[in-house]
Amino acid sequence: MRRVLTVWVALVGVFSLYGFGTYRQTTGNQVTVLNRAGQATNRITDGDGIQLQITLAQSVTNQQTVTFKIGAADIQVGSCMIATGNTCRTDLFPSLGWHWDAGGVAQNTRVVKAFDNGGSLIGQSDALTVLPRPVVLVHGFISGPDAWKTYIGSNGYLTSIGLQGFAVGDGQFPGAMNVGSFTNPTARTNTMAQNAEIEGQYIAAVRKATGAEMVDLVGHSMGGMISRYYIDRVMQQRDIAQLIMLGSPMGGSDCSVLPASLGFFLPASLEIRQSYMQGVFNRQITHRHGIQFYDLAGTAIVDSFKSPCADVPNDTVVSFGSVNAIPLQSSQFDDIHSDLSVSRSVFNDFVRPLLEKPADAFTLAPDPEPASAPAAPLQFTRVYTGHVDAASSTEITINIDPNVSVASFALYDATRSVTVSVRGASGNVIQLDPQANGFIRVDDPSSMIYL
Repeated sequence: MRRVLTVWVALVGVFSLYGFGTYRQTTGNQVTVLNRAGQATNRITDGDGIQLQITLAQSVTNQQTVTFKIGAADIQVGSCMIATGNTCRTDLFPSLGWHWDAGGVAQNTRVVKAFDNGGSLIGQSDALTVLPRPVVLVHGFISGPDAWKTYIGSNGYLTSIGLQGFAVGDGQFPGAMNVGSFTNPTARTNTMAQNAEIEGQYIAAVRKATGAEMVDLVGHSMGGMISRYYIDRVMQQRDIAQLIMLGSPMGGSDCSVLPASLGFFLPASLEIRQSYMQGVFNRQITHRHGIQFYDLAGTAIVDSFKSPCADVPNDTVVSFGSVNAIPLQSSQFDDIHSDLSVSRSVFNDFVRPLLEKPADAFTLAPDPEPASAPAAPLQFTRVYTGHVDAASSTEITINIDPNVSVASFALYDATRSVTVSVRGASGNVIQLDPQANGFIRVDDPSSMIYL
């Protein structure tokens, strides 16, 4: 009796081990990571297209669903079903967020774990090296790659968190956008469509050099609009993980009306106008291909009398309302337009958390409905032009329309060398003061205009 009892207990142990899905690492179940070509790999870049496959040591007799998870938090990243036999694999999917755990903790290696119907661990992969995605930076109107001087380089913000940064036009790869230059304001610029083509060529070069299938896009001002055009009209297959924008006027900015009226920076200055963005661009450029959009609004200006060409709150040229003119995820920061691309606080509080998103923070973004008819834009009722010789002066008299209680005036000086004084109807000089009469001087070229 003792011998029979001993054998029966041993059989129960074997049945429990193989029949109820306790951990079966000793059985030889194998999880394999496959690249886009269907080949086994032990090295990927965050965002690469992959498949997950499990091969059991023994064939199943009942239908089995296998779930794959990564990280200490057991984030589910895929599943497949074994109807018969001993293997199955997931559909191809992007490994977005695989380099990061919650809280911005980098993970250079991953182990993919497989679980059965009952939630028991049945196998895991060998260690998989996961490199971080590169970041492509896109400058805005009347600007250049120097707008990202704090982001790239050995001491840049991106380097500090282990990311490679590439600014369109920086010479690392061919391609430089033409969005206007203050040294030649009457020269023709590219259209957003033309600049989007150049951006696409640069992105392709970054992907080829790094081996990454996807990059993050960070765009300042018009760079966000150009990137939207790239995603909608130029991109052949998804190669963008997410679009992070800083002060990009999704509804346009009528601060470009003045330089456009003077014939400066055409056609770029025309495309930034509120009437164009809302009446044309937003009605046509709607496809996102699942890419999530983020935009940060600067809200340093809150008084209407300090803002002659944009609704408040704004960053001097782009309003909070314009940032939110299309469906996206927005935030706000108390800063002016030109500082959004250099501020460490903006990077730490807005950009960095998005670059460090873990796998469960990525979802497919739907395409929005085309924008509705635009609201009536702000108008400059008169535009005066003139030339002042060196060491000379000129005087312009502006007659204010009847029944106007508050009037705004904007002076656009491409040379940044004109000294201005203002006299009232009595002949007395009006002191230009931010508190008394809302005087603002914007003297950074990336802020579009000088006021």
